[in-house]
This record gives sequence, structure tokens and C-alpha cells, in this order.
Amino acid sequence: MAELRDGDFAALQILLKLVSALHNLTRHVVYRGLTGAEDILCLFPENFHQNLKNLLTKIILENISAWRNEAQASQISLPRLVDMDWRVDIKTSSDSIVRMAVPTCLLQLKIQEDAALCGNNPVVSALTVELSKETLDTMLEGLGRIRDQLSAVANK
Repeated sequence: MAELRDGDFAALQILLKLVSALHNLTRHVVYRGLTGAEDILCLFPENFHQNLKNLLTKIILENISAWRNEAQASQISLPRLVDMDWRVDIKTSSDSIVRMAVPTCLLQLKIQEDAALCGNNPVVSALTVELSKETLDTMLEGLGRIRDQLSAVANK
């Protein structure tokens, strides 16, 4: 391997800083969902070279949809809910007299695994849970709190 001269090493360090700054800029644009030239142009410092600023903005705008799709495809996600079904069930026989004729809710959740983890054929699995009235009330209260927090965040 050839030896690096001091000038070459300094140039490589500058190049590395430049690539890192461009990477951070494109990540910021993708993350913030910026789609207009004005939105991107205002990210540059005032004393930035105008032609270079315009060229970089043009390149970013030409590639933003592909970068966004790639970022979305490469992120790890949790399984997602694809369907839900429920029914009220009343037990007519039981090994315990206390549990006879007590209504319960049978909740079936169909969950799809992340397609990136299982290839082109995402796996859909079913999960069935039995909930008493008290458990269902607790779950609905918790889901209500989640809904309220999501609404509060969405309104900011």
C-alpha cells in the first residue's frame, strides 16, 4: 500500500468531513420530509456558494423519493395489526361454579410480521385472547390514554 503524504492525508480528512456533512444534510431532508427547493435552500448558511447550493439542492430533489423509499424499506419495524375480530362468549359449563354464565370477550388479532425480516412472503399469525369485563375495561382505558397522547402529539 502506498504511503500517504501529509497533503494527501489532509485532503482525505477534508473529503471525509464533506461526505459526512452531505450525509447529514440528506438524512435531515429525508427525515423532515422536505420536498421544496426553498425548504432545502434555507438549510445552507448565508455565505455558502450560491451555485453549489443550487446544484446540491437539485441533486437532493432528484433523489429524495428514492432515498425516502430506501430509508423506509431498511428500517426495522414491529409486527403490525392487519385485522381484529371479537365476540362475547358466555360460558355455560365450567369446573368452577363461580365462572358459570360469566360473559367474556374473545379478541382475535391478526398480526403481520415485518416483510423485511421474512422475505417477500410476510407471515400473518392470529392471536386470540380471552378478556374478562374488568380486563377489557382496563385495556380500553389504556388505549384511550394512548389515543389522547397520539392526538396531543399530532396537534403540535
